[in-house]
Amino acid sequence: MPRTAMAAVHDGDGGVLKIREVTVADPGPGEVLVRLGASGVCGSDRHVIDGEWTLPTPTVLGHEGAGVVEAVGAGVTDVAPGDNVILSWCYPCRRCRACAAGKAWACTGTRSGECLLPDGTTRLSDENGVVYPYLAVGTMSEYTVVPESAAVRVPAEVPFDVASLIGCSIATGVGAVVNNARVPAGASAAVVGCGGVGLAVVMGLTLAGAYPIIAVDTAEEKLAAARSFGATHTVRADKEPVATVVEEITGGGADYAFEVIGRVETIETLPSLLAPGGVGVLVGLPPEGARAGIDVLELAEAGKTLIGSNYGGAVPSLDFPRLAGLYLAGRLPLDSLISHRIRLDEVNDAFDAMRAGTRTRSVIVFE
Repeated sequence: MPRTAMAAVHDGDGGVLKIREVTVADPGPGEVLVRLGASGVCGSDRHVIDGEWTLPTPTVLGHEGAGVVEAVGAGVTDVAPGDNVILSWCYPCRRCRACAAGKAWACTGTRSGECLLPDGTTRLSDENGVVYPYLAVGTMSEYTVVPESAAVRVPAEVPFDVASLIGCSIATGVGAVVNNARVPAGASAAVVGCGGVGLAVVMGLTLAGAYPIIAVDTAEEKLAAARSFGATHTVRADKEPVATVVEEITGGGADYAFEVIGRVETIETLPSLLAPGGVGVLVGLPPEGARAGIDVLELAEAGKTLIGSNYGGAVPSLDFPRLAGLYLAGRLPLDSLISHRIRLDEVNDAFDAMRAGTRTRSVIVFE
């Protein structure tokens, strides 16, 4: 039977989410009803709230979540009621050329970007009509209905708050290192921006055996966190010439550099951090329509490469369980990444803190 849920709803009328009730319908064929245990508070949600990305409204925000399967629709075989699952904000269709090539993150058959289920509808509504789940998951809600391929089973030993981060920031940050850049052991690396995803990049570099690992930020608190996750050197970008310091530490520039903020200004400086033949990885997502100016001649003559990283090149059905296993084995200290565990009605404060750069990661924990 349909049920009601409290959710954080973006109405498109300013930078404050409304905490209000929505109706969640039963799952249809190929769909899964999930009771959320936790939802991360991510920068992509802030882009929507601040009007930098355009979406249909009203929208239940949140795309980084984990919970328990409550019910499944006809034909679902991947998960069953009672399973703990991590939600993937890019549900793969499993039929297009990208999916066949093992590039689920590049799926051309998904409608997640439209905030729609595969049949072009949603299972959320209110007294005024349709409500859209952000990226087809809408995790800032007590319940949600997602496509079968968006619900990935993981061991129950992984706490919901940790599992939720695997669904976006960890898959994105660690994946940028191991899937996109494929950083070898001993390679030097710089990470520009040490929020939740930037710290996940640092974890990935530590896992890969990179050295040195140089973390760059303007907040001492975030640089201290980076050191705790394996950064060997830190640079205060507001007090030191970043490119000069990176060159001195590495003896000529980093083999790999990751931009994890999504600011045009830092994207434009990324090539200056690289050694000849180095690889720059664009992880941070800028506002719609942003354009960066790059010295193409310098890039070409030095044989430097810039690559884009979407969702860390993740295949959720494979990467989520792997990351969960690494956490359980003590190889990824994800508990320490969470600086604040909050209630749903504290989500606007979490976004204010994000704008001020005063937290590493906030996670909504549901009762």
